[in-house]
Amino acid sequence: MAETAYLSLGSNLGDRAANLRAAVAQIDVAARLLALSALYETQPVDVPEQRWFLNCVAAIETDQTPRELLQLALRVEAEMGRLGTRDKGPRKIDIDVVLFGDYVVDEPGLKIPHPAMHLRRFVLEPLVEIAPEARHPILGKTARDLLAELADGKMAGEQMVRRL
Repeated sequence: MAETAYLSLGSNLGDRAANLRAAVAQIDVAARLLALSALYETQPVDVPEQRWFLNCVAAIETDQTPRELLQLALRVEAEMGRLGTRDKGPRKIDIDVVLFGDYVVDEPGLKIPHPAMHLRRFVLEPLVEIAPEARHPILGKTARDLLAELADGKMAGEQMVRRL
C-alpha cells in the first residue's frame, strides 16, 4: 500500500540547486513526487565554517518500506558522489527520511520520524510550505505547530533566506 513520505534534501558543494534538482529527479524515478518546496538557504549550525546550504523538502508517494526508502536515498547520495566526509561537514547531497506516513521506526541506522526534525528550521519551513498539517507521530503535533514552537527561541542562531 502506498504511503506518503517526506524527504529533506540539502547541498552545500558545487551547484547546490542543480544537485537538489538531480537528486529529486532520481527519487522521482523510484517514487512519485507529490510536491516540492522552494529552496531555502541555510547557515550551517553544527559546523559553521563551511558554505551555506540550500535545502528543500519533497513529498513523495511510495510503495517501498521505510528501509527501502532509506536505501534509495543512500543510493542517490552515492551515485551523486557523496563522500563519507566529516560528520555535519560539506556535502554535495544529503537526503534524510523525515516522515513516513504515521510510522515510528527505531532501528539501527534508521529513525523515523527523524529524531531532530522538530528542532530544524531548515526542515520545518519547507515542510510547512508543502504540508503544514503533516503530523509528527510521536509528538502528535503538526509541522506548523512545531515551526511555531521554534519561534520561541530554539535554534535562534540559525539563519534562513527563502529563494525565489
